[in-house]
Amino acid sequence: MLYSIGKSLSWLLAKLVGRMQVIGRDNIPRKGGVMICANHVSFADPPVLGAGAPRPIHYMAKTELFEIPILGYLIRKVGAFPVQQRTADRAALKTAVDYLNRGEVVGMFPEGQRIYGGKLGAALPGVGMIVLRAKAPVIPAALINTDKLLPPHHILPRFSRVIVAYGEPVDMSDLYDKPGREAIEEAGRRIMGAIGELIEKRR
Repeated sequence: MLYSIGKSLSWLLAKLVGRMQVIGRDNIPRKGGVMICANHVSFADPPVLGAGAPRPIHYMAKTELFEIPILGYLIRKVGAFPVQQRTADRAALKTAVDYLNRGEVVGMFPEGQRIYGGKLGAALPGVGMIVLRAKAPVIPAALINTDKLLPPHHILPRFSRVIVAYGEPVDMSDLYDKPGREAIEEAGRRIMGAIGELIEKRR
């Protein structure tokens, strides 16, 4: 119930203030475990990404957010789960894999932090580890102009023209039987490459 309310409010705000355009919703499988990976430029990214998707998304979010009164309670209630950034957080990785194995949707920002200036960062190892362990489809997503909808250090949204584009699944099948650091890094590169292509195509 809380997720549905939050999604409706996010959709309304994104449409009215951000004039949001959603592209490629049909690329997200209607059932089964799937991971959606997007670029990260604004605090508005999670609600906007979720507003455009046809299914509920469980987000991996940094632990510090869960320690903020009210916000921590709310994001946990809508299905987010904590991760210790820049560490091999096995509990978070296991939670993500469990959600995928149960046929649910996991949302991640592979860079692990907001990246400004129009450039993409490298994927952290966690995304590759989850992908290779769960063997679930990976949908790249491009978030365009969310940094104008909610710029850094701003509380109130601004009028903009937001685009949310979901791409076709990234093929990882040849990496499933290649455990190790190289396969993990290659999975991350493919995901960020697919996100970059979407951004260039839809910008």
